[in-house]
Amino acid sequence: MILLTRLNGPVFALNPDLIERADCTPDTVISLVDGTKYVVAESLPEFITLVRQYRASVVADAQQLSSGQPAPAPSTALPAPDKGSDNVVQLHRRER
Repeated sequence: MILLTRLNGPVFALNPDLIERADCTPDTVISLVDGTKYVVAESLPEFITLVRQYRASVVADAQQLSSGQPAPAPSTALPAPDKGSDNVVQLHRRER
């Protein structure tokens, strides 16, 4: 999830996997695949950076899990996910 700010101030979390497109009209408008639209305070370049950072962190976490290294602690104040083994899927490193 990425944290975005509505134009009237409240912060909300958005799942970047549901984004269809983002427009600058001049406010940044995020359109989701279900047709929902959000107008946010972040500029289009800031929004793109947030999405890229989120996706990079997902890939980095997956690589660390597959190498047997513990994942780094979350960088946000959100509670840590349940560490039960039911939620962990072992990934295998691809041979080159």
